Amino acid sequence: MDKKMTEVEKSIHEKSDKINKVRKIIKQRAVSVDSIPLAQEELSTADWKAKAFACPDNTVRLGTVFSGIGAIEHAFQRLKLKHKIVFAGDIDANCKKSYFANYDISEENWFTDIRDFDALKYKGKVDFIVGGAPCQAFSMVGKRLGFEDARGTLFYEFARVVKETEPKLFLFENVKGLLNHDGGRTWRIIYDIFNELGYDVHFRVLNSKDYGIPQNRERLYCLGFRQKTEFKFPRPIKLEYQMYDFLEDYVDTKYFLKDKGVKFVTSRKNREKSYTQVNGDIALCQKRNQQFNWHGDFVYHPLADDEEPGFDEFIFDVKDVEEKYYLSEKVANYVLAGGTKNFKTSTKTDLDVARPLLQTMHKMHRAGVDNYVTHKGRIRKLTPRECLRLMGFKDSFKIVVSDTAMYQESGNSIVVDVLIAILKQLDITLYGEPEV
Repeated sequence: MDKKMTEVEKSIHEKSDKINKVRKIIKQRAVSVDSIPLAQEELSTADWKAKAFACPDNTVRLGTVFSGIGAIEHAFQRLKLKHKIVFAGDIDANCKKSYFANYDISEENWFTDIRDFDALKYKGKVDFIVGGAPCQAFSMVGKRLGFEDARGTLFYEFARVVKETEPKLFLFENVKGLLNHDGGRTWRIIYDIFNELGYDVHFRVLNSKDYGIPQNRERLYCLGFRQKTEFKFPRPIKLEYQMYDFLEDYVDTKYFLKDKGVKFVTSRKNREKSYTQVNGDIALCQKRNQQFNWHGDFVYHPLADDEEPGFDEFIFDVKDVEEKYYLSEKVANYVLAGGTKNFKTSTKTDLDVARPLLQTMHKMHRAGVDNYVTHKGRIRKLTPRECLRLMGFKDSFKIVVSDTAMYQESGNSIVVDVLIAILKQLDITLYGEPEV
């Protein structure tokens, strides 16, 4: 057994007085929850996309646990909503690097292990708490040990933080498999605990492909309101994009440069010798054949949604992609294998809607598990930036960790566009505070 597997097994079977206490509480509750009738919340018929925020000047005080790379934080950024990060934390050191590079938070308000996090000092100081406890204990692709997996007890820490801080509402996200684990008893226990905290609980499984992102990613979203609230989840919208659209630009017209053109225009030689310029103040001398030889002036034209402070132009490094992310013949043969003996799997690539991004995708599973695309007759995996795009992160998100870490972080994240739909549907500004 290699070192990595040893660490995974350790996290599954970890023991402590606190974990044992949580397991005992859970087992006691399991006896009485079978009678709890549970039904997913209905979908709204209203147009959430056209909905305006009622109190755009309010500041939402945000606290996150199992924060990862900050999906809810990025959602607030994309919506240009006023917010303050009160606390955040994650046990993964690489997540901390990514988080601190992209969001405004002090060291004293960051925690590493939620089991050691004292949230009482934040009581009454946070409006909205968001978190998705590690899902491996309940995922269909995992061992599904549930509460017997030490990681499966971490949801109780989420509930503890909610109890200690008393936010106006919370959002708990997890895998769809949590609903049917142990015949539904696992979810009933979690629901019962949230309910006992005094929150009005609404939950539903939502798929990211229904909210603008071409990724088939079903996740459970659970909202808890401190006050009794009439709430229905946002209705699905028509999917306007395919996975391929996220590999380059969202729009495709004859005026946009393709791979070769971008590489030429942005090359060091052309920029240093001023053969070309992008977004120049004074145009270069016009030449009759500049549209054919790529010399002259070029304009970077962001989408309307991208026109936000700090949005960085993204230049696709074609050489790096071809050499670094394209699969060798040996690896390509492996990922495209249809299976062995009684096990068969799909070998389809270039999907319109991506398969769920996994935190282990850096290991390059077979094509029936991961996403692969072809270009110029060669097959390659998605780049970390493309994975971020398929999770709803704009190119303004800074990548400061290795490719492997970025694959893991994006695969563990929540899809930002689903969060945006939820924030608009419930009008998160109503739960904020006016600036003093």
